[in-house]
Amino acid sequence: MTFADIIGQEEVKQHLVRFLEENKLPHAIMLCGPKGAGKLPLALAFAQMLLCQHPTDDGACGNCSDCHMTSLWAHPDLHFSFPVYKAKSNDKPVSDDYLTQWREQISRSPYFDTEDWLEDIKAENQQIVIYVQESDNLQKKLALKSSQGGRKVVVVWLPERMNEQTGNKLLKLIEEPPLGTHFLLVSQEPDLVLGTIQSRVQRINVPALPEAVISQALQERHYMQKDDADLLAHIAQGSYTEALKRMQRDSEQQMFFELFKQLMRDSYARRIKEMHLWSLAVSELGRERQKRMLEYFQQQLRENYIYNFHQPQMNFLGCEEESFSTRFAPFINERNVVGIMNELSDAARDIAQNVSPRMVFFDLALKMIVLLKN
Repeated sequence: MTFADIIGQEEVKQHLVRFLEENKLPHAIMLCGPKGAGKLPLALAFAQMLLCQHPTDDGACGNCSDCHMTSLWAHPDLHFSFPVYKAKSNDKPVSDDYLTQWREQISRSPYFDTEDWLEDIKAENQQIVIYVQESDNLQKKLALKSSQGGRKVVVVWLPERMNEQTGNKLLKLIEEPPLGTHFLLVSQEPDLVLGTIQSRVQRINVPALPEAVISQALQERHYMQKDDADLLAHIAQGSYTEALKRMQRDSEQQMFFELFKQLMRDSYARRIKEMHLWSLAVSELGRERQKRMLEYFQQQLRENYIYNFHQPQMNFLGCEEESFSTRFAPFINERNVVGIMNELSDAARDIAQNVSPRMVFFDLALKMIVLLKN
């Protein structure tokens, strides 16, 4: 992977290249920014550049033996650390246990998020963490000499998922790394990273991507028509990952949209029988899809409330969604928007805590009757 493979972020790329040109390479860098901006792809491309025998201004040369190994993400001097889960309470998992899934995912696309990763490792209902044994494992690997006689690079994805004990152990490695070792941390919520680690890394902010950049990438890489790419880029709100997910999940998004319309129409009309049938149907979707559906409902509620202010640049609606909003938006106002949002949030919490979905969704539908009349 080279910098040319990464969408936008030209200033960040130049910043990273200057570290090498000026011989001022920090031993620890933390790339921070919103989801889908390209933090992990930047870290991977820079890692490959650091391990390359003949790097150029555009990154790794792509031709040397080190580049070949790194393109397969199997370079012996490239190490990964990322959050995982405990299948059993007495497990002591480390990133290496899931290295095959990790390499497969970044080979498919380095633009992914925690939801994709949870699905990859079949941990959809689990909490993922970087456990304390990860620090011990890293320390053992970094104590070995570089197999190629050059640098060693550690890419840490989501360091905010470390517990305090893990962070304190990793801090010692960051403070006094083995000779030629460099850490590249990739954080979506940098303020949650242990403060002592924050103070010892060179922080680089990676901004959200402009709509024009996302649209151009969708047109060139996925052969989308310009109008469709422009709309999808607008809806994605600066996240190329979100644009890709939306492109791949058109059928699911359409289903969620139909369920949203049905809930709001039946609740407003007080069609109790239809509302009960709706709750039964939704209860069969599976908990992860139910959570995604409720997240979509919250997004639609926000969009319909904003729609009333007649500021198109602030709305992120598809064509069918906007058509529905022209009639539905007037029913979402200052008197009920907070109440509806709270009910959707409570429903998402209950689903996550394994409350009966039939009960959760029928209760939600009944509460919509009162709230939509306000």
